[in-house]
Amino acid sequence: MKIVHKITKDKERTYYTVPFNVGENVEKITISYSYPGTTRGHLGDLHPINTIDIGLMDEKGQFLGWSGSAKDEIFVGEFASSKGYLSKPINPGEWKIIVGAYHVQDSGVEVTYNISFEERKKQLLYGDLHIHSDASDGKYDTLTLARRAKKKGLDFIALANHNNYSDNLYFPHIDNLTFIPAVEWTHYNGHMNFFGVNIPFENSFIANDEVQANKLIEDARNLGALISVNHPKCSICPYLWENENFDTVEIWNGPMSPRNTRAIAYWTDLFKRGRKLPMVGGSDYHKQIGFARIGNPVTAVLSDSRSDKDILNAIKKGHSFITSSINSAKLLLNCGKAIMGDTVKKGEKYVDVSCDRMKGEKLVLVTDKGEQTIKKRCFKASKFRVPLSNGISLAYIKAVYYLGKTEYIRAITNPIYFE
Repeated sequence: MKIVHKITKDKERTYYTVPFNVGENVEKITISYSYPGTTRGHLGDLHPINTIDIGLMDEKGQFLGWSGSAKDEIFVGEFASSKGYLSKPINPGEWKIIVGAYHVQDSGVEVTYNISFEERKKQLLYGDLHIHSDASDGKYDTLTLARRAKKKGLDFIALANHNNYSDNLYFPHIDNLTFIPAVEWTHYNGHMNFFGVNIPFENSFIANDEVQANKLIEDARNLGALISVNHPKCSICPYLWENENFDTVEIWNGPMSPRNTRAIAYWTDLFKRGRKLPMVGGSDYHKQIGFARIGNPVTAVLSDSRSDKDILNAIKKGHSFITSSINSAKLLLNCGKAIMGDTVKKGEKYVDVSCDRMKGEKLVLVTDKGEQTIKKRCFKASKFRVPLSNGISLAYIKAVYYLGKTEYIRAITNPIYFE
């Protein structure tokens, strides 16, 4: 969108607004502007010919920011904005450019505003769903962890402190880094992450039998929490409750290890018992020790936006895969329009596999009937169509490597299900 606006001499040293319309489904607005006859640098400060300032208001008339004539381009969005401008959801309606007519030559000045809109679209976002801060037994505060996550290139993080939600109430703003509210409900019989709710406990976290545990979980779910069982087959703190009242399974906790292999087998067994549960992964990061790192592993999510609600909704649907780091193997799976986590109810049975950033891993197709090697060693971006035999109910992909005779997973997708 282009707006050419003439500022007359009589407007000099006044402020006023120029309206423009914003449509539906916009995530980011960028405005650049230019005008002739401007002297730049120190000479421009001493003897300006034209100096036109800029600011912005939203559809409700709320002031969003002001940059004077220091910037010739600004942007605003829900998850990041130019310095000096508020970040907020972009709602449709009549927005307003604030014009500051500081210096105007006698003949007036013509200002050209170029306005572009970036629409919301499905995007692949990488995040760590299991980090601890110094609010519980982690070493670093929230801001330090957020900056490290941002430096790693992560798009979202969850600070899942033990029985503690204080961090959820004071998230800092970091451009394009989404905080997902979380609490790790920590009991001697097992751990669970409660995602998506700032305060998931109506009273306290205390529960000492199956009935109390179920009530605590249901109360959190009724408040909107997504429930994930953490490291269910860990030898130190396994999941020992009889109930399996959870929505996702953390199959990958910290660096790949036998406990994660056992968790994957447990997750697969749950499906065989009739449950379609998406899987997630997280670093369980407390401090820099050994191989423990933020973003090892990461959950990669096909989300409708960067909002915590859209990310969690995609996780709940299983529209995700797990990989050992943001730079590690990238695996995508579809069958027609169906993607990871979806169910195909009729038609030909096949999966299309797309992989990238491979470093010689073996690609393996896993179904409820067994495993099949697709590629023994894969070093480049590749696409495969794999037909499936009748009777198969689910199919997912894993990229594996070997240390000696031990298999380690580098990346793994959620399944596509077939009826």
